[in-house]
Amino acid sequence: MAWLLGGMLLACWANAQPAERREPPQAPRAQAGPPERSIADWLVRLQQATRVPSYSGTYVVSSATGALSSARIEHSCEGGVQLERVEALTGEPRVTFRRNESVLTYMPASRVVYSERRDLRGVFPNLLQPGLEASVVAFYEAKPAGQGRVAGADADVVVFQPIDKLRYGYRIWSERRTGMIVKMQTLDAGGQVLEQSAFSELTLNAPVQPRKLMQAMASDDGYRHEQSDRTLTSVSGEGWELSSPVPGFMPQACYRQRMQGQREPVVQWVFSDGLATVSLFMERLNAQTRPREGSASMGATHTLTRRLTAGNDAWWLTAVGEVPTRTLQEFADRLRRTR
Repeated sequence: MAWLLGGMLLACWANAQPAERREPPQAPRAQAGPPERSIADWLVRLQQATRVPSYSGTYVVSSATGALSSARIEHSCEGGVQLERVEALTGEPRVTFRRNESVLTYMPASRVVYSERRDLRGVFPNLLQPGLEASVVAFYEAKPAGQGRVAGADADVVVFQPIDKLRYGYRIWSERRTGMIVKMQTLDAGGQVLEQSAFSELTLNAPVQPRKLMQAMASDDGYRHEQSDRTLTSVSGEGWELSSPVPGFMPQACYRQRMQGQREPVVQWVFSDGLATVSLFMERLNAQTRPREGSASMGATHTLTRRLTAGNDAWWLTAVGEVPTRTLQEFADRLRRTR
């Protein structure tokens, strides 16, 4: 009652003042929000975040189909060397160590350690593919979507919305101080979440000691070593091409690998538009096998299988990517055998 009475008296006093002494009404102060940034600004911010010196946490990947996986990660960056330890918390027990592109995966159940070189660019939380900024700018629009908190960290939220139907959209939570991606959702054309990756617990500038990570990476007593036979090759040398590019998707690398139990090697051709990745796997089709053509999906990842005929030879294509099925069909329709 006292508050109401005071307000009424104040209003009466204000109305009694001469008109020339009245102050103009003040517009309400806008609530603070994420700064306006162009898509180029966002790309710079998210790329710089990959240089966060150290962090540790637990991240969880879930899909609309109910699939769920989680892992514990320790990351350290010292100079130009990135060290990482990732322990799977779901599925078959395994621990992966990475020193830049060198990767060791320890499988405790079978006492086997797999050694390979792997390009982990574009893998959460390092979403962007370096060198493809122009493609992202050309095929996505950045729209601020407010602010939020993830694993105790304040974050700015942005939506990367595609301009066509060949790719999905992304809602990204970027830690406000460092720009590090702490949460990401893959969105379909209707804005529904297909897949989500997020830290459930995160410590930035964590006391991760590079020396201990190196020692753990070298500790392989009792493990049998197996070397990945995947080798870098050229798509022209393997006898493949696209009749025309799929808009926005640039070729990144081509590998040859012999899969277990198969005589003929498999060729993997990798494409990216800076955010989404597509892999084409080509292998010679055995006359005795009759695999079934079709498509499948899990979360944001789709798979398309198709038989290809070149002269007297039959080939089998498996296209995989975090893109709509129609995008994989575009790749399959344009794939050609050159010899």
